[in-house]
Amino acid sequence: MRAGVRVLTSTKAICGVGTGNGTDARLAAETAVDEALRPLDGQEPDLVLVYASVRYDLPAVLKTVAAATGSAVIAGATSSGQLQHGQLIEPGSGIAVLALAGGGYRFGLGHATGVQADATRAGRALARAALDATGPVRSPHEAVLIFSDGLAGDQQELLNGIHKVTGFQVPVIGGAAADDRQLAETFVFAGDRVLKDAAVAVWIGSDRPLRVVGKHGWRATSLPLMLSGVDGQIVSELGGRPALEVYQENFRPRDPGAKKLYEKAGGYHSEHAFGLIQPDGSLLIRGAFIDSDGKLRTFSPMPPYSAVQVVSCDPEDLLEVGEQTVEEVMGGEEPAVVLVFDCVARLDILGQRGHEEARRLQEAAGDTPTFGYYTYGEFARTTGVAGYHNATIAAMAL
Repeated sequence: MRAGVRVLTSTKAICGVGTGNGTDARLAAETAVDEALRPLDGQEPDLVLVYASVRYDLPAVLKTVAAATGSAVIAGATSSGQLQHGQLIEPGSGIAVLALAGGGYRFGLGHATGVQADATRAGRALARAALDATGPVRSPHEAVLIFSDGLAGDQQELLNGIHKVTGFQVPVIGGAAADDRQLAETFVFAGDRVLKDAAVAVWIGSDRPLRVVGKHGWRATSLPLMLSGVDGQIVSELGGRPALEVYQENFRPRDPGAKKLYEKAGGYHSEHAFGLIQPDGSLLIRGAFIDSDGKLRTFSPMPPYSAVQVVSCDPEDLLEVGEQTVEEVMGGEEPAVVLVFDCVARLDILGQRGHEEARRLQEAAGDTPTFGYYTYGEFARTTGVAGYHNATIAAMAL
């Protein structure tokens, strides 16, 4: 593992965001980072986030960004599309860069590998490395920003390990890396390094509270059901009955006129999912799909004998909850940036309205830029241990 630290002294945060495209990785990265640095007016950035399509030469992208940003803490991930200042950069293209300076923050960078073999251990090591990197002085308010390999290990177990270091008072926000919906390989970034089977964390210390908000907009279409048969990601029984039969019984009729924005994506997600019923009655969304063998699978394992409901949603639900998430995380203030982590399943369900989401998120933020990417899962933990989500939008303001 590797750690780095950056301590800020300014009381006013300045943020710039930029994008690059085209086939040349270095040129696209230079374009994105130059645009992101412009609002800083010569001031060296302290935190740099990089989101990129897997089609690029990723080491070249990071080396280009690192060369332009000095000693900044650099973190990020591969994506399935990006969101930047009201614009949607569609899956399969683009590099997005954020540069932030000032604000009185303390940033500590850490990473851990071996997520597939032992996600809990990796999460604990990851959080400890990031915390140690901030130095001995603790800030009055803290949060952890994480990026994980979206195809490696149990993401909730990774969060369980992080919780062993953060405790319940430090919120966690972030996203699982994606790969333009290929479901082949995803990567995370730490400094100028491209990592697989790994997770990266930025420990953030602040003089002001750091709000984390996660919302989903899904609605139950079934009564509560007991998860009576589950083996890893395969769900075989619900309430003692064949799971697939019960699942399909609770499907909401689909709008025959609805069109997906990306037709090829239909094989790996559904307009229906599971909601894990939490102690407070809220639902934690777990994406589900029917595989080529006719088995009902989830993207992340669910605990045996837990209580679940089949859930569904429509595009308007998703658009409204996105606006609510941004408005709530801003809290009536004017932060330098709103970081957004949005599930690619939401983009698929939005269909032709995918670009509308990016625009409406920015309208909710006003003059504050929004910056984010489409993920293979979202982290938003504010109370308790559970905090890994599917088909959810999560945000934090800096």
